[in-house]
Amino acid sequence: MLNNIIGLERTDNNMDLTSWAVVQPINQKNYYVEFLKRDEQLLAVRMQQEEARNKMVKKAKDRDRALAEGRQVGPEEDMDDDDDQEAEEDEIAVGNKTIVVHIGSQNLRVGMANDALPKTVPMVIARRAEKSESEENDGEPAPKRRKLDNGKVWPEAEKRFGDEFAQKFVAMSNDLKVRMRMNKRKVLPQSRDMVTSYNKRTMFDTITEHNDTLRIEWTDVSDGPEFVTGRAALRIPDNSEPRYRLFWPIQYGVVNEADYNSASVLYNDIQQIIEDAIRTELKLDLKTKKDWSEFSCVIVIPDYYERIYVTNLLQMALAELGFGKVCFIQESLAASFGAGFSTCCIIDLGAQKTSICCVEDGMVIDNSRVNLKYGGSDITEAFVKMIIYNHFPYAEVNLNRRHDFQLMEELKQKFCTMLEADISVQLYDFHLRAPGQDTRKYTFKTYDEVILAPMGLFKPEILNDSGKLTGRRKLIDRSYDIYDGKPNDPTSTAQAEILTSIAPEAAVAPPPKPKPKKLNGINGIAKDELNPDSRRGSMVPMDGTPQPSAASSPARKMESTPQPDGIDAGTPLPGDLTTSKADEPEPEEEEPLSIERRDDILPIHPLPSAIVTSITHAAKGSPHKTRDLLSSIMVIGGSSNVNGMTQYLEETLQALLPSYGKEIMISRPPRELDAQVVVWKGAAVFGRMSRTNDSWINGFLYERLGERCLAHKLMWAW
Repeated sequence: MLNNIIGLERTDNNMDLTSWAVVQPINQKNYYVEFLKRDEQLLAVRMQQEEARNKMVKKAKDRDRALAEGRQVGPEEDMDDDDDQEAEEDEIAVGNKTIVVHIGSQNLRVGMANDALPKTVPMVIARRAEKSESEENDGEPAPKRRKLDNGKVWPEAEKRFGDEFAQKFVAMSNDLKVRMRMNKRKVLPQSRDMVTSYNKRTMFDTITEHNDTLRIEWTDVSDGPEFVTGRAALRIPDNSEPRYRLFWPIQYGVVNEADYNSASVLYNDIQQIIEDAIRTELKLDLKTKKDWSEFSCVIVIPDYYERIYVTNLLQMALAELGFGKVCFIQESLAASFGAGFSTCCIIDLGAQKTSICCVEDGMVIDNSRVNLKYGGSDITEAFVKMIIYNHFPYAEVNLNRRHDFQLMEELKQKFCTMLEADISVQLYDFHLRAPGQDTRKYTFKTYDEVILAPMGLFKPEILNDSGKLTGRRKLIDRSYDIYDGKPNDPTSTAQAEILTSIAPEAAVAPPPKPKPKKLNGINGIAKDELNPDSRRGSMVPMDGTPQPSAASSPARKMESTPQPDGIDAGTPLPGDLTTSKADEPEPEEEEPLSIERRDDILPIHPLPSAIVTSITHAAKGSPHKTRDLLSSIMVIGGSSNVNGMTQYLEETLQALLPSYGKEIMISRPPRELDAQVVVWKGAAVFGRMSRTNDSWINGFLYERLGERCLAHKLMWAW
């Protein structure tokens, strides 16, 4: 009765609420797990132990084989060779089985790690099509034709590329004359008239085929192969039967999405070019997957890479080609390996892109990476326009024709210079070899176009930037983080500052709060006046040259300093380059430009200003680090072979940074190494370091982790 009153009567049927076993909570005061508590649980340690185990098994098999053959074998401990001798043998063995691949926009360099120099193969593939690339449009540089009753007629050379180009060309020529007179160099008043009058009346000489000792053997495609790669593709006649069209899978340092309709076809072309180059140039008989698995591969990637590009190369190398193991190295780091520099600023002047990056103690400084979309091809196009402006006798030149493209590249390499002492009226000749016709010998004169064309790196407004963003992100989207959904491609504050200066309206960050002015310890200038905050987009004209405000005191001081061509007299000094040791380093600022807007801005910027920006972000206000980087600048790449490029760039930087004039030193690759192969040479050295290189990725690891293995194996933060 009492239970019914207080509600304590038992009403259940003595059955459990569930048939599942009830897990009792653990004792929170006394529990222990062994996750990642022992070295054997780490992937790197397990793989090292597995490699040591395989080596021990191999030694035992060699010992048993020697005993079976009747050879005298000492005690087991005597089987171990001297450490130095074993390391040398390992390096030779690894080098004989390691292939180094450096993919560029115009050339592919491939070779064994033990080779002295790589094989250079054009990064191009020719596929059957209805029309060749020269038949699709008027060509490049695009000539403006006007139709008359009697057919097509070329307009006057001065008007062929429009008034805008003519005005820029004449302005650069006048500036060069002023500079040469200041440097006490002789300038003839009628030099251009002498060039144009000679080029107008000159005619070509015909050389028959049997008298031409350097005639070209053109590729025969009468049997109609599906594709042709490399140098043979460039030797296919434009009017061949069947027709072939050239495809360049890499353009401006990124994949070429404009000329393709499928991402799989794009990466398949890259794979086909690499595969054919390895088989033909290295003369390796690789027929089965087992043959490929005996070789390792070192792949060079850009400093300012895209994650999807790297992951696709990893899949291509391991899954498609079937290499035994693969590792990656960045271009600037490979260049520092090849040149033997531990701390330096690498300037890579390539065919279609220019990259700037600072390396310190064997590591790339992320925020110093700069990628500009111009290079040797832009110099070639500007050179062709300038000589046509001066009535070049071969006026129907078309850079979309294969033999014309190779001819103009050859003329640029022979005649372009950056030395003012070489500027005078010069007489040159060249041979035009085209399929289906006799060789023609032309003579022509040049004047200042040989120096004004490469000066486009310092005054990029003369370069043609049309179409360089066409098709961007049409096939391949950027990489996104799987957790927050934000883009996770590498970023660089130096690149963001350059893009913000080009397009200030793209800056989305709010203006910073005003800071109290601190006096600089060198010259007493207010630091805020010397170094405006990078969050504020500097007002710049369309040509991309930064302009200071009227009240900037450094600008007024630099107005009295004579500046070389390509540098505005009002360009302010970067504040980080004049920061005293007494100033406390400021916290690293967030990038002022949104990641989504970067693909909409074409990074075209004067080369000296881009170098200063890169070093500024690498030094982070340290005068000592600034001097170290300025004194160890190395220029590499094919475009750096222009005569006098290093001296002109050094003079330009010294005028831009007069307070560091004595420290600035630009060097070339040591040991007379070709500037085009420094990156490949460093990657070959990296691939031979079998004992210290722990960044190899094999098929076993890739099969289990996929692209996540890159986060564990790369030498930098993935």
